[in-house]
Amino acid sequence: MKFGTLDDIETDNRTVLLRVDFNSPIDPASNIILDDKRFREHAPTVKNLADAKVVVLAHQSRPQKKDFTDLSAHAQRLERLIGRPVTYIDDIFGKHARDSVKMMDAGDVIMLENVRFNAEENIKMSPEDAMNTHLVRGLCAMGDVYVNDAFGTAHRSQPTIVGIPYAMKSVAGTLMEKEVRALSRVFTDAPKPVTFVLGGTKVDDSINVAQNVLERGIADRVVIVGVVANVFLLAKGIDIGAPSAGLIEKLGYNGEIAKAADILHKFADKVILPDNVAIKNAEGVREEVDVKDIPKDCPVLDLGLDSLVTFTEQVRSSGTVVFNGPAGLFEDEVYSTGTYELLKAAAESEFSVVGGGHTAVVVESLGIDDKFSHISTGGGACIEFLTGKKLPAISALEKSWELYGNK
Repeated sequence: MKFGTLDDIETDNRTVLLRVDFNSPIDPASNIILDDKRFREHAPTVKNLADAKVVVLAHQSRPQKKDFTDLSAHAQRLERLIGRPVTYIDDIFGKHARDSVKMMDAGDVIMLENVRFNAEENIKMSPEDAMNTHLVRGLCAMGDVYVNDAFGTAHRSQPTIVGIPYAMKSVAGTLMEKEVRALSRVFTDAPKPVTFVLGGTKVDDSINVAQNVLERGIADRVVIVGVVANVFLLAKGIDIGAPSAGLIEKLGYNGEIAKAADILHKFADKVILPDNVAIKNAEGVREEVDVKDIPKDCPVLDLGLDSLVTFTEQVRSSGTVVFNGPAGLFEDEVYSTGTYELLKAAAESEFSVVGGGHTAVVVESLGIDDKFSHISTGGGACIEFLTGKKLPAISALEKSWELYGNK
């Protein structure tokens, strides 16, 4: 890693601007946080800064969304998790915020207001432009050093993510470092064979990941499931039925069919597709059929058991498994078998990574999260990392260390 970490800086009695990603499911009516997983993941970084004056920067949702709220509940939740008072400040960089920071003692933690309440934070911009925003200038004036622990927003090029590192000494927090180390291992010394299981509904992302890991020789095989598999089946000229084809069109992924066909042409021996699937038949009952016999009016909702047996064998025989996206409509127990069984098989591998999002939720609900080597906190950021792209937050941290690392 070319950026600094907490081990590289002195934080005792210094004012640390700590960017986290506490964006969580929340009940807009009651302002109650429904899932505090991200808080739990960030807690070690906050605890590691026990002798610093910690100023937490965070966001919740985005403008026009029902859960676009202030961070009062977030401060309370963090306080319970770290066992230290966390003071919520309903200001970002105005006089109230500045005065509150000036009054801090070592060991104090305050949480400033939702940074997305400031319009500048909602604009994608270059680091050079971001560092000159009022938001970044105002925040930097209050801190001695910046720590970015928000891997979940590492793929965003917004002022508090990319602007602050260009303006002051910045390092990665404990969670950011953990994420980058674990995901980087997939590309370096991951135990062989390496299997990617790509599913869910984000077809374009999955195709980009598949293309990257196959062309670079990182993946020994790619198992395709979920809606992604339906796109690949269409690429093979298989009629998957009107409901499933219609969903692909509705999601705007018809253009991905040609990309899938190209991958199949180049890497036919490494791409594994289902031979049989589970549909909801005319009576509304689960039925398993060969992919060549999918009825025209029945949706494909899960892997068939024959394909599942083949897939689980492939996964169990892998040294490394990277799992991103469910294999079917897992929210419905009738069509959850493929997702559940593949995840259980993946948990048995020597090195196993879950790419965040819905898959991480399923892993936790199954009670097997402790069996995985790494469960990413950032769905979108994780996917972009696996496509081989340099995330804006990582680039900014590297630039900051180049500019200020020895100062």
